[in-house]
Formats: sequence, C-alpha cells, structure tokens
Amino acid sequence: MSSLAAEARRPRDGDWTSKVPAVTLAFWTIKILSTTVGETGADWLAVHAGLGAALTTGLMVGLLVLSLFIQLTRRNYVPWVYWLTVVLLSVVGTQLTDILTDRLGVSLYLSTALFGVALAALFAVWYWRERTLSINSIVTRRRELFYWAAILFTFALGTAAGDLATEALGLGFRVGALVFALGIAAIAIAMRFGANHVLAFWLAYILTRPLGASLGDLLAQSRDYGGLGLGTMATSVVFLCVIASLVLAVTVRPPAQRNPLQGDPQ
Repeated sequence: MSSLAAEARRPRDGDWTSKVPAVTLAFWTIKILSTTVGETGADWLAVHAGLGAALTTGLMVGLLVLSLFIQLTRRNYVPWVYWLTVVLLSVVGTQLTDILTDRLGVSLYLSTALFGVALAALFAVWYWRERTLSINSIVTRRRELFYWAAILFTFALGTAAGDLATEALGLGFRVGALVFALGIAAIAIAMRFGANHVLAFWLAYILTRPLGASLGDLLAQSRDYGGLGLGTMATSVVFLCVIASLVLAVTVRPPAQRNPLQGDPQ
C-alpha cells in the first residue's frame, strides 16, 4: 500500500500541486462554519430576503459556476477561492434538498437514500478511474472534478440526513448537534485504532454538514421552535466574518501539521 500512497502524492499534469488545503483543525472549523452558513444563508435569501427557493438556487448556482471556474483555472491551492467555492456548494447543496422536500414533496427518507446512493456511485467511479479517493492526491483536473462533485453530494446528503434526524425523527437542534458531534468524535477515535483514513475522512466530512446545519438552526431559529432566536442574517454575517478571518490566517501562515482526520491514502 505504500507504493499506492506514493503514487497518489505524485504530481501530474505538468506542474500541478495539491488543490486542497492541509486537513487541520482550521480546516474542520472552517468546514463546519461553511455548512452553517449554507443553512442559514440559504434560509435568509429564500425566506427573509424574499427571493424564493428557485431564484436563490439560480443565483447561487451562477456564483458557484464562476467560483468553480476560477478554482479550476488555478494550478495550486488558493485559500479564498477554495473556501468561497465550499461555501457556495454548501448553499447549493442545501437548496437541492430543500427543493426536493418542500417543492416536490420528496420524503426525507427517500432523498437521504437517493443522495447516499449517488455519492456511493460517484466514489465507486472515482476509485475505479484513479485508484485513490485521498484528498491529498488532487493533482489532476479529473481528480479535482471528482472531488468537487463529491463535495456537492456530501452537502446534499448531509442536509437530507440532518433534516431527517432533527425533524422527521424528532431529535431537535440541540440533540441533533450533539449526536452528530459524537459521531465525528467516534470516527476520530476509530482512526486511533487503525480505521481507514480515507473512509474516516469522508464519513466525518458528511457528518459536518448536519452538525453545522443543526448549529445554524439552533442559533438562528426563534425560541418558539427550540432555537436561540439570533436570526438567519445575524448568524450568517457572524459566521462569514469568522470564516474570512480564518481563511486570512491560513493564507498568511499556512498550517504545517495535519490532524488525525486527514485524508491520507491507505
């Protein structure tokens, strides 16, 4: 397996370097905050700003296409471009699930299953073509396209699964956030006992979506619905400011160490 790991880290397509950041505590913090913004930002635009689900989705898809174009034309990791793309994918992924549930009447059980199957199929094709799912090997255009497609599906799946747990199954925001946080902690512990790093990374990545969404709903929703009543706009603005500060910090001083939930191939 060491030869496979070495091959996965070898640059291809000319002078490409890895297009994704080091998986550190800052990575996971920004990721969770991004998922929260995806939840609260989408709700604010669609409901409170009065744009509606269709217009919000169209606007965010347009911005996402532009952001992805900038990301794909870079030959190395650019923090602000990468994380802007993640935030926009979070909003679009949230909207995909909301449209299926609220406008098309698809049950959360079915949408969770559909997005789960779609993500599994994508991973199967990705591994069949590249022989690795490690995010440390995103050094070719094709691998990067697989990567961003997987990110979109993880957001959609995480949204559906999170809504299923907190709403359909009645866990609520507080218990839901606790359950998802414990799930991520369990994955980190499993890695200490030899669990596959790539599998653990993607499972944790999926769980950060419902965790972030539950935290966003807890902060933004009114007290009548079990939230703290901060509002979607205030929550989104605060979290975006924190994300911007962290992205600036990792831009000025890139992290040198990876944390236990890194995506190293095995």
